[in-house]
Amino acid sequence: MQVRALKYIIPFIFFISAIRSFNSTGWVVWIPMIIAWIVIPLLELLMKPDPANMNVAEEELAKNNKTYDVLLYLIVALQFIALYEFLDGMKNDLLAWQDQAGRIAVMGLLCGTFGINVGHELGHRVNKWEQSMAKALLLTSLYMHFFTEHNKGHHKRVATPEDPSSARYNEPVYLFYFRTVIFSYISAWHIANDETRKRKRPVFSLYNEMVQFTFIQAALVILIYFFFGAPVLLYFFAAATMGFLLLETVNYIEHYGLVRKSTGDGKYERAIPAHSWNSDHVLGRIFLFELSRHSDHHYLASRKYQVLRHHDDAPQMPTGYPGMMLLSLVPPAWFYVMNRRIKKMQAAAVNS
Repeated sequence: MQVRALKYIIPFIFFISAIRSFNSTGWVVWIPMIIAWIVIPLLELLMKPDPANMNVAEEELAKNNKTYDVLLYLIVALQFIALYEFLDGMKNDLLAWQDQAGRIAVMGLLCGTFGINVGHELGHRVNKWEQSMAKALLLTSLYMHFFTEHNKGHHKRVATPEDPSSARYNEPVYLFYFRTVIFSYISAWHIANDETRKRKRPVFSLYNEMVQFTFIQAALVILIYFFFGAPVLLYFFAAATMGFLLLETVNYIEHYGLVRKSTGDGKYERAIPAHSWNSDHVLGRIFLFELSRHSDHHYLASRKYQVLRHHDDAPQMPTGYPGMMLLSLVPPAWFYVMNRRIKKMQAAAVNS
């Protein structure tokens, strides 16, 4: 069981290669991007998915194995170490533009893969300390409102027209970006404002979670400007933007074209595995801490990443998350692949 937990050390190669990127020039800077967007997608095309689940005894051992949690805690520290290395390295005025672009892309990859993804995992924990770590990770992408909107908005409204994070049938990812980024942020304010009013506190006060997030993020921006300068702050903004766009690309592929049935009075059927796209491709599962077993995550959001399960009735992606994210960036190819799967699912539902 301990060996099974240690496979999640593999994603740490991104931190090692990223810190090397932040202290190098030339093609070496781009190694993490090559691994993430060329090597892993190609390998996942060749490797078969693994739908196997743990048995009851194995799952109980995994749930109680603290190694899985410690690995996530280490990522919090490593993310901020990497951020410092990135900011400090970008002060070099002699860097070629391609080295600057490579370092920004690598930091953006860390923000999306570790900052937001691991922040997402820790954000579902009930422990306040783990939730604080989640918020700290989201801070590195200036996307702390995700904590509020995702947990209290998206999970309630997933696969419905009311959810800004669920992609609609035939909606290109580039239009989805505008809709989800803007309306998810607005949704987070609505949720936080309502919670503050319920506690009978002033909406625009530090009792409001979104007000807290705004001040914390502003403080980080000011600190970066003060210690590293305006150009480095702009580079940070670029990396943070890449980080949250990676998240929104994942949101796009996770629920594309899937809709829960309305039961009337503005309510919908319960979210089940059929309302999220699933991928059992092993490399994507490991590097994203099982995020690609998304169907089970929405079915039972409290389930920790190491015990997420495959469901036979969940719609399956043809490859892993990295490959599907690349495919989504070419809308005609995405629609060709995914719309056919949706139509096949709909036909099977009619005939069943």
